[in-house]
Amino acid sequence: QVQLVESGGGLVQPGGSLRLSCATSGFTFSSYWMHWVRQAPGKGLEWVAAINAGGGPAFYAGYADSVKGRFTISRDNAKNTLYLQMNGLKPEDTAVYYCHAEFLRDEYWGQGTQVTVSG
Repeated sequence: QVQLVESGGGLVQPGGSLRLSCATSGFTFSSYWMHWVRQAPGKGLEWVAAINAGGGPAFYAGYADSVKGRFTISRDNAKNTLYLQMNGLKPEDTAVYYCHAEFLRDEYWGQGTQVTVSG
């Protein structure tokens, strides 16, 4: 059974930091490209960041312009876990954050974790 379980969300003041985690099971984590995607209230899905499968020498991490320089995506293939370190949070970062696994025609989604940035 495939599972992706996000955690680490919460309420934080502007300028603060949070670290999201996505614990996975039921599929070969290291073979999948992994993404963070968010959905703000009343808006559609917004891609946030991606990291290549494997995480070896051909390491790739990409970011939306809105988070570049503030967020860092990483993965631990030994723990089958994806991370998103979020620094310098802004009110416009308020959203439900989802992890998304992608490999060829297979894709899986987590249930999301709420991040609220408010003073």
